[in-house]
Amino acid sequence: MRSIASSLSRSRVPAGPKRRAASYAGPQWHVVAIVFAVAILAQTTLLHFVALRNATPSLVLVAVVWFAIRVDARRAATYGLIAGVCEDVLAAGTGAAWTISTMLTATLTSVLSRGFFADSIPLVSLVTVVATLLRALLFWTVMSIEGYPSGIAGVHFHQALWQSLLDAIVMVAAMLVVRRFESRR
Repeated sequence: MRSIASSLSRSRVPAGPKRRAASYAGPQWHVVAIVFAVAILAQTTLLHFVALRNATPSLVLVAVVWFAIRVDARRAATYGLIAGVCEDVLAAGTGAAWTISTMLTATLTSVLSRGFFADSIPLVSLVTVVATLLRALLFWTVMSIEGYPSGIAGVHFHQALWQSLLDAIVMVAAMLVVRRFESRR
Protein backbone atom coordinates (compact mmCIF):
# COMPACT_ATOMS: atom_id res chain seq x y z
CA MET A 1 0.00 0.00 0.00
CA ARG A 2 1.38 3.41 -0.93
CA SER A 3 1.70 6.01 1.73
CA ILE A 4 0.24 9.50 1.53
CA ALA A 5 3.71 10.84 2.30
CA SER A 6 5.42 8.54 -0.17
CA SER A 7 7.90 10.23 -2.45
CA LEU A 8 7.23 7.62 -5.10
CA SER A 9 3.61 8.67 -5.51
CA ARG A 10 4.19 11.33 -8.20
CA SER A 11 2.39 10.55 -11.41
CA ARG A 12 4.64 10.31 -14.43
CA VAL A 13 4.05 10.89 -18.11
CA PRO A 14 6.14 8.62 -20.33
CA ALA A 15 8.56 10.34 -22.68
CA GLY A 16 9.00 9.51 -26.32
CA PRO A 17 7.04 9.66 -29.54
CA LYS A 18 4.45 7.08 -28.44
CA ARG A 19 2.89 8.67 -25.43
CA ARG A 20 0.47 6.31 -23.81
CA ALA A 21 -1.85 7.34 -21.06
CA ALA A 22 0.21 7.42 -17.91
CA SER A 23 -1.06 5.35 -15.06
CA TYR A 24 -1.90 7.55 -12.13
CA ALA A 25 0.38 6.90 -9.18
CA GLY A 26 -0.51 9.89 -6.98
CA PRO A 27 -2.73 10.02 -3.93
CA GLN A 28 -6.07 8.25 -4.24
CA TRP A 29 -8.88 10.58 -5.31
CA HIS A 30 -11.16 9.74 -2.41
CA VAL A 31 -8.35 10.65 0.01
CA VAL A 32 -7.70 13.89 -1.88
CA ALA A 33 -11.41 14.77 -1.80
CA ILE A 34 -11.68 14.05 1.94
CA VAL A 35 -8.56 16.12 2.69
CA PHE A 36 -9.94 19.03 0.67
CA ALA A 37 -13.44 18.79 2.21
CA VAL A 38 -12.01 18.81 5.74
CA ALA A 39 -9.65 21.67 4.85
CA ILE A 40 -12.32 23.93 3.34
CA LEU A 41 -14.80 23.17 6.13
CA ALA A 42 -12.26 23.88 8.88
CA GLN A 43 -10.95 26.98 7.13
CA THR A 44 -14.38 28.53 6.72
CA THR A 45 -15.70 27.67 10.18
CA LEU A 46 -12.96 27.18 12.78
CA LEU A 47 -9.68 28.78 11.74
CA HIS A 48 -10.91 32.34 12.16
CA PHE A 49 -10.54 31.72 15.88
CA VAL A 50 -6.89 30.70 15.45
CA ALA A 51 -5.22 33.93 14.40
CA LEU A 52 -1.66 35.00 15.00
CA ARG A 53 -1.08 38.68 14.20
CA ASN A 54 -4.21 38.70 12.00
CA ALA A 55 -2.98 35.71 10.01
CA THR A 56 -4.67 32.34 9.95
CA PRO A 57 -3.31 29.16 8.42
CA SER A 58 -4.77 28.23 5.06
CA LEU A 59 -5.63 24.55 5.21
CA VAL A 60 -6.82 24.72 1.62
CA LEU A 61 -3.40 25.90 0.46
CA VAL A 62 -1.70 23.23 2.58
CA ALA A 63 -3.89 20.59 0.92
CA VAL A 64 -3.12 22.04 -2.52
CA VAL A 65 0.64 22.03 -1.86
CA TRP A 66 0.45 18.48 -0.46
CA PHE A 67 -1.26 17.32 -3.66
CA ALA A 68 0.81 19.43 -6.07
CA ILE A 69 4.16 18.05 -4.94
CA ARG A 70 2.95 14.52 -5.64
CA VAL A 71 1.43 14.90 -9.10
CA ASP A 72 2.13 16.39 -12.51
CA ALA A 73 1.41 20.04 -13.30
CA ARG A 74 -1.87 19.35 -15.14
CA ARG A 75 -3.40 17.50 -12.20
CA ALA A 76 -2.05 20.09 -9.76
CA ALA A 77 -3.58 22.90 -11.83
CA THR A 78 -6.94 21.13 -11.90
CA TYR A 79 -6.91 20.62 -8.14
CA GLY A 80 -5.80 24.22 -7.60
CA LEU A 81 -8.55 25.45 -9.90
CA ILE A 82 -11.22 23.50 -7.98
CA ALA A 83 -9.85 24.70 -4.64
CA GLY A 84 -9.68 28.31 -5.82
CA VAL A 85 -13.22 28.27 -7.20
CA CYS A 86 -14.50 26.91 -3.90
CA GLU A 87 -12.67 29.66 -2.01
CA ASP A 88 -14.03 32.34 -4.35
CA VAL A 89 -17.56 31.00 -3.93
CA LEU A 90 -17.24 31.13 -0.14
CA ALA A 91 -15.48 34.52 -0.02
CA ALA A 92 -17.38 37.66 -0.85
CA GLY A 93 -15.94 40.24 -3.22
CA THR A 94 -12.80 38.49 -4.41
CA GLY A 95 -13.87 38.00 -8.01
CA ALA A 96 -11.62 35.30 -9.40
CA ALA A 97 -8.57 36.17 -7.30
CA TRP A 98 -8.48 32.93 -5.28
CA THR A 99 -9.13 30.85 -8.39
CA ILE A 100 -6.28 32.38 -10.37
CA SER A 101 -3.79 32.55 -7.51
CA THR A 102 -4.44 29.02 -6.20
CA MET A 103 -4.33 27.45 -9.66
CA LEU A 104 -1.07 29.19 -10.60
CA THR A 105 0.47 28.38 -7.22
CA ALA A 106 -0.46 24.69 -7.57
CA THR A 107 0.99 24.55 -11.07
CA LEU A 108 4.25 26.26 -10.13
CA THR A 109 4.58 24.14 -6.97
CA SER A 110 4.23 20.97 -9.01
CA VAL A 111 6.73 22.10 -11.64
CA LEU A 112 9.30 23.31 -9.12
CA SER A 113 9.04 20.25 -6.88
CA ARG A 114 10.00 17.75 -9.55
CA GLY A 115 13.51 17.14 -8.22
CA PHE A 116 12.99 16.32 -4.55
CA PHE A 117 11.35 13.77 -2.31
CA ALA A 118 7.80 14.61 -1.28
CA ASP A 119 8.35 13.21 2.21
CA SER A 120 11.27 15.48 3.15
CA ILE A 121 10.01 17.70 5.97
CA PRO A 122 12.50 20.56 5.49
CA LEU A 123 11.95 20.74 1.73
CA VAL A 124 8.17 20.50 1.95
CA SER A 125 8.19 23.19 4.66
CA LEU A 126 10.21 25.48 2.42
CA VAL A 127 7.93 24.79 -0.54
CA THR A 128 4.92 25.57 1.65
CA VAL A 129 6.40 28.91 2.73
CA VAL A 130 7.25 29.87 -0.86
CA ALA A 131 3.82 28.73 -2.12
CA THR A 132 2.07 30.79 0.57
CA LEU A 133 4.02 33.92 -0.31
CA LEU A 134 3.55 33.35 -4.05
CA ARG A 135 -0.18 32.82 -3.62
CA ALA A 136 -0.50 36.01 -1.56
CA LEU A 137 1.43 37.95 -4.21
CA LEU A 138 -0.74 36.57 -7.00
CA PHE A 139 -3.95 37.12 -5.02
CA TRP A 140 -3.21 40.78 -4.26
CA THR A 141 -2.00 41.38 -7.82
CA VAL A 142 -5.31 40.08 -9.17
CA MET A 143 -7.22 42.08 -6.55
CA SER A 144 -5.39 45.27 -7.58
CA ILE A 145 -6.21 44.59 -11.22
CA GLU A 146 -9.84 44.24 -10.15
CA GLY A 147 -9.63 47.69 -8.53
CA TYR A 148 -8.68 46.99 -4.91
CA PRO A 149 -6.59 49.88 -3.51
CA SER A 150 -2.94 49.03 -2.93
CA GLY A 151 -2.37 51.48 -0.07
CA ILE A 152 -2.08 48.81 2.61
CA ALA A 153 0.34 46.49 0.86
CA GLY A 154 2.71 46.45 3.83
CA VAL A 155 -0.01 45.10 6.10
CA HIS A 156 -0.86 42.34 3.63
CA PHE A 157 2.82 41.42 3.22
CA HIS A 158 3.25 41.21 6.99
CA GLN A 159 0.16 39.03 7.22
CA ALA A 160 1.46 36.79 4.39
CA LEU A 161 4.74 36.27 6.24
CA TRP A 162 2.92 35.14 9.36
CA GLN A 163 0.57 32.96 7.31
CA SER A 164 3.53 31.28 5.58
CA LEU A 165 4.93 30.37 9.00
CA LEU A 166 1.57 29.00 10.13
CA ASP A 167 1.09 27.05 6.91
CA ALA A 168 4.54 25.48 7.27
CA ILE A 169 3.74 24.48 10.86
CA VAL A 170 0.46 22.90 9.76
CA MET A 171 2.22 21.02 6.94
CA VAL A 172 4.93 19.69 9.27
CA ALA A 173 2.32 18.66 11.84
CA ALA A 174 0.28 16.87 9.18
CA MET A 175 3.34 15.05 7.84
CA LEU A 176 4.36 13.95 11.35
CA VAL A 177 0.83 12.70 12.14
CA VAL A 178 0.73 10.73 8.88
CA ARG A 179 4.15 9.22 9.61
CA ARG A 180 3.06 8.28 13.12
CA PHE A 181 -0.01 6.43 11.87
CA GLU A 182 1.93 4.76 9.07
CA SER A 183 4.56 3.49 11.48
CA ARG A 184 1.83 1.69 13.46
CA ARG A 185 0.72 -0.38 10.45
